[in-house]
Amino acid sequence: MTPFFASRGAEFVSSVSSITLALSKGRIFEETLPLLAAAGIVPADNPETSRKLIIGTNRADVRLVIVRATDVPTYVQYGAADLGIAGRDVLLEHGGAGLYQPLDLDIARCRLCVAVPKGFDYAAASKPGARIRVATKYIHSAKAHFAAKGMHVDLIKLYGSMELAPLVGLADAIVDLVSTGGTLRANNLEEVEEIMPISSRLVCNQASLKLKRELIQPVLDAFAGAVK
Repeated sequence: MTPFFASRGAEFVSSVSSITLALSKGRIFEETLPLLAAAGIVPADNPETSRKLIIGTNRADVRLVIVRATDVPTYVQYGAADLGIAGRDVLLEHGGAGLYQPLDLDIARCRLCVAVPKGFDYAAASKPGARIRVATKYIHSAKAHFAAKGMHVDLIKLYGSMELAPLVGLADAIVDLVSTGGTLRANNLEEVEEIMPISSRLVCNQASLKLKRELIQPVLDAFAGAVK
């Protein structure tokens, strides 16, 4: 059985003869570990306990960089990372420019939803021509969703504690990721509409795929095999 973390990692060799994979801490990293193991890649450190932002692996030609989830597409787009793993929600907000998305990894599954305080008449508020205030950090996805319904919305950009916005009168509704719904229930909110299912995707820098195909393709194949 592959160990959770390698006893020590190899040094990064060079930008041409090695590949860099951008990951974020938390659930995505944890669920990526079996996929990395399938590709023969074992991190040298646990990012949850290590202060390192660049983590070596048991392979001399692979290193990991630990970044914020929302920054993964940017690192890959500009070539600071060859590969990355990011949620569909993050990729939609980023726009996906310059990124090749070869594989849905089917991990970190959840859904992007509209939620409102219990008792709020969302059916009336969501009629064509209606106008409501919506708090979210997913501005692009929310704007597209409500526009398709013919609704007018005032979008309020927040970065966290989304459930608080309706409770203090800042917004009528929120658009946020929901997994179990426990946080909504704890704050007397309810899910009223699913916008889209969310899972994490493997993304690749297009130039890297051309220049480093011999290194990258086996990783893509191993991930694909593990997902199946």
